[in-house]
Amino acid sequence: MREILNDIDYWRSQNKRIAIARVVDIEGSGPRDPGAAMAVNQDGEVSGSVSGGCVEGAVVAEALEILRNNSPGQLVKFGYSDDEAFAVGLTCGGVVHLFIQPLEW
Repeated sequence: MREILNDIDYWRSQNKRIAIARVVDIEGSGPRDPGAAMAVNQDGEVSGSVSGGCVEGAVVAEALEILRNNSPGQLVKFGYSDDEAFAVGLTCGGVVHLFIQPLEW
């Protein structure tokens, strides 16, 4: 989370709305451990990582949807079986559970 604080402070100084995505659980293998975080501002700018690139685009889309709908946040999961993962170029499967919520001041 520390690596995204500078970007959050900067976006906050520009009065941008921000959503935070955090890894809360993983099943099988996962690229990032629970606690990993990513921030997304209303313009789609990103700081941090929750998956090392595997599902970052889908997480950004979910975060933007939460900001658009003024949602309090939601638990989402993304995952692949080992066979599906290999087919898209990943080395292994697994499921990552994320909680995505707007950052309220």
